[in-house]
Amino acid sequence: MHLPMLDIVVLLVYVAGVVAFGCWFVRKSRTSDEFMAAARSLPGWAVGLSIFGTFLSSNTFLGVPGNAYGGNWNRFVFSLSIPVAAVVAVKVFVPFFRRSGEISAYHHLEGRFGPWARTYAVVCYLLLQVSRVGSIMFGVALALRALTGWPMAPIIIAMGGLVTAYTLLGGIEAVIWTDVVQSLVLIVGVLVVAGMLLVGMPEGPGQIFSIGAAEGKFSLGGFGASLSEPTFWVVLAYGLVINLGNFGIDQNYVQRYHAARSDGAARRSVWLGGLLYVPISLVFFFVGTSLFAYYQTHPEMRAEVARTVAEERLRAEGASADDAGYPAALEREAGALSARDIGDKVLPHFIVRQLPAGLTGLLIAAIFAAAMSSVDTSLNSSATITLSDIYKRYFRPQASEKEAMRVLRGATLVWGAIGTGVAVAMIGVESVLDAWWTLAGTFTGALVGLFLLGLVSRRVRSPAAAVGAVVGLLVILWMSLSFVVAAALAGVCVVWLLLRLASPRAAAIVATAATAAVLIGHIVLLRWYPLPWYQEWANFAKSPFHELLTSVVGTATIILVGLLAGLVWNGRARA
Repeated sequence: MHLPMLDIVVLLVYVAGVVAFGCWFVRKSRTSDEFMAAARSLPGWAVGLSIFGTFLSSNTFLGVPGNAYGGNWNRFVFSLSIPVAAVVAVKVFVPFFRRSGEISAYHHLEGRFGPWARTYAVVCYLLLQVSRVGSIMFGVALALRALTGWPMAPIIIAMGGLVTAYTLLGGIEAVIWTDVVQSLVLIVGVLVVAGMLLVGMPEGPGQIFSIGAAEGKFSLGGFGASLSEPTFWVVLAYGLVINLGNFGIDQNYVQRYHAARSDGAARRSVWLGGLLYVPISLVFFFVGTSLFAYYQTHPEMRAEVARTVAEERLRAEGASADDAGYPAALEREAGALSARDIGDKVLPHFIVRQLPAGLTGLLIAAIFAAAMSSVDTSLNSSATITLSDIYKRYFRPQASEKEAMRVLRGATLVWGAIGTGVAVAMIGVESVLDAWWTLAGTFTGALVGLFLLGLVSRRVRSPAAAVGAVVGLLVILWMSLSFVVAAALAGVCVVWLLLRLASPRAAAIVATAATAAVLIGHIVLLRWYPLPWYQEWANFAKSPFHELLTSVVGTATIILVGLLAGLVWNGRARA
């Protein structure tokens, strides 16, 4: 597929405009306080739209319609948990962080549990942000390739460079104000697509509902007690943990609380950003179901998408169009594809095929907007954490203002490069939304559990919290990777404890090297050089829980084990 020149011009003008607008804020980002918190001067509505834009990434713009096309509205249950998390945020989290005055979301963990807790949270957060940036950039490149035929790697690299540039120059104020513009573009974009689908059905809008109902597309999932399937309750539990993590200990959100000009403005930003996402996400699910109904009534268009996906798969397997059996193989591959297999590709196809020139460019700009409004946030927050929780904590506590700005801008550049690299490495993943939800659940569970443990009980001290964090992290690794990896890292923990008695420095070096060896070795043996015997061994004692429960079970484990360990420690202390 090739875009008309008008659409390319619209897209380039939009991207250039956003980058220039973001860079303009360099004049308001000359100090570290301005770079990280906009001198605490922004109105609540702007911060709220920025929170909304952070929620609504390109994973939502592409992944949600694709997921609804291939399945149902089960994932919408995630959005239903946001109002509950917003209430907790307004009552607890916003006042807590505004009173603390600390720009870092993890500074207080050191006072509560010790330096290890702060470092643990920072590592989990940075891993989460690298995964987030990578999956978002990958999603945009996936859409652009489907829309234009351009190769994915150059798209990712170009986008990574542009977003990094204006985030590096403009700081948090550039992030928030560009998010305001991009959030409005997002809303307009999805409403345009929904309207086009409603009026484009052969038998009128009612046909969407009749086809969707017949295929079970409006289902929110089963209400049974199964923990191995994505039931209503499993997705709701996942949403509660993730959104409590978003509002409670995610630097992306905490930094915005500080950027608001008052406590009231910070609270209003939470209500606006969180509650606006619920109806807009519903529109995205409706778009996915409408696309399913539309393509059911236009089988030739569905066949075109299927052939495109089949061609990509055959090329990935090394097949050539010049092979004698290629046409037959292409037809077999296309005919075997399910709705879930082609879900992420349908919306880009509809945009190019059905929207008029100019409007197509606007919709592609909306997809870019969704990505940029999330990536810029992650880069700015990761740079802030690098300065406040790493550089000032371990290297230069009394760093000068000039030195701090060098670190902030250098860190923005570094994290932008790393996130771009992760996006390139993700090329080949089939589902944008599923990939992100799995990564988010893995790292968020490790982060939220420790934070909630500190809130649940003031009697749990550092040793008990450390035991809870280690056990919880091993459970998360078991559920997300394999029992073999969790067991190997449990052995690393034992070795670390023994070595620490003799030499703390040697313990740290050995533990770091051994952990890296276990994780890299697992990836190499499972994905790059798959060995049947290792695959069978790695699946030993596989988790019976659905992958969405990784964050839920991990969080619960950290809290429960931490509380039990606290009782033991307190009992010994009294004895």
